[in-house]
Amino acid sequence: MTGDELAYLGRSLLTPSALTELGVFFGCVALSWVVVRLVRGAEFDRRSIWFGRTIVDGVLFPVLALVLALIARRLLQDILPLAVFRLVVPILVSLLVIRLTVRVLRVAFPESHLMRVVERSVSWIAWGAMVLWVTGVLPVVLEELDQIQWKMGGTVISVRNLIEGVVSAVVVMMVALWIASAVETRLLQGTGGNLSLRKMAANALRALLLFVGLMFALTAAGIDLTALGVLGGAIGVGIGFGLQKLASNYVSGFVILAERSVRIGDMVMVDGFEGRITDINTRYTVIRALSGKESIVPNEMLITQRVENSSLADPKVLLNTVVQVAYGTDVEPLMAAVGAAVGAVPRVLSDPVPAVRLTSFAADGLELTVFFWIADPESGSANVRSDVNLAILRLLNERGVEIPFPQRVVRQG
Repeated sequence: MTGDELAYLGRSLLTPSALTELGVFFGCVALSWVVVRLVRGAEFDRRSIWFGRTIVDGVLFPVLALVLALIARRLLQDILPLAVFRLVVPILVSLLVIRLTVRVLRVAFPESHLMRVVERSVSWIAWGAMVLWVTGVLPVVLEELDQIQWKMGGTVISVRNLIEGVVSAVVVMMVALWIASAVETRLLQGTGGNLSLRKMAANALRALLLFVGLMFALTAAGIDLTALGVLGGAIGVGIGFGLQKLASNYVSGFVILAERSVRIGDMVMVDGFEGRITDINTRYTVIRALSGKESIVPNEMLITQRVENSSLADPKVLLNTVVQVAYGTDVEPLMAAVGAAVGAVPRVLSDPVPAVRLTSFAADGLELTVFFWIADPESGSANVRSDVNLAILRLLNERGVEIPFPQRVVRQG
């Protein structure tokens, strides 16, 4: 677009026909908003790539607005001199690129600060390209970039080819991430007790789609995939020597999810840390203790070290507590009464029934060990043991049973 064309566009924007175009454009935007609102409904997932948190920050709104604007421009180009639509179409294209990139990256990498930098960079590049497009400078810039060339082997590559390849690669990777995130969400939202298997399938599918997307992106960028054979061999050697632990953790993660030796929700103890498994990733497993502390455990440790799993075959856990009574106490009826009192504690299971055993003739009294079972170790053991001890203490006080305490006789010579 030359200076005369810019001046012509400026004059066209001041004509009455521009008001007609503007009204048609606002009609397209309003119709897009209504359609998205009706499709979205009252209840929707705010993480949705199509809808976003509001109507206008999803992908569907700029897609519909762009499609309607293109249809309107096609219908009006033989009737009116177009001015407004020469501006709004590039703006809608830039908005679509930004919305797609931002929504996909936020869903795929919700906690990544680097993605925020990528989002801002894509926004600046998209709006800059839009300005160059509208002003007519973009074709001139592309022609100049096409003149900057260098030869790599038998292939001549220009800066324009490189930029177009990068843009194509970004689009392909965004689509691959979008599909991976959508399928992963559907898998993890499924019902049933096979959460670990669904997690494994989601991780495997995500890795596969990203790999396929990367291959398409490299092809779109004009890179010969056959030339990656040597690079692949070098990467294999690097994994074999420098990345053994990383590769081992990834392989161990898939083995754990496939064998289901530990599952999300299991109560485990690894390297002295006890807690409930809250997440199993391809490289590490997250274990959350009842105190709120979280441990990031490399998956290799779950394969090579001993892991105590309280929930693998049976969630029932055996606990015990010890109490002493004075010598001379009639312990046989007392043992039966203690067992009944412990069985009345809410979290204590009635099957197997609590058991009381005379385990030692201690220096100060008769030592009774009370064994009882619980089925919810993830709720903690200290609290239920405290309830059991309180129940035993109340029983001993009601029966007047003495709890002995150490006595020492000091003689002076």
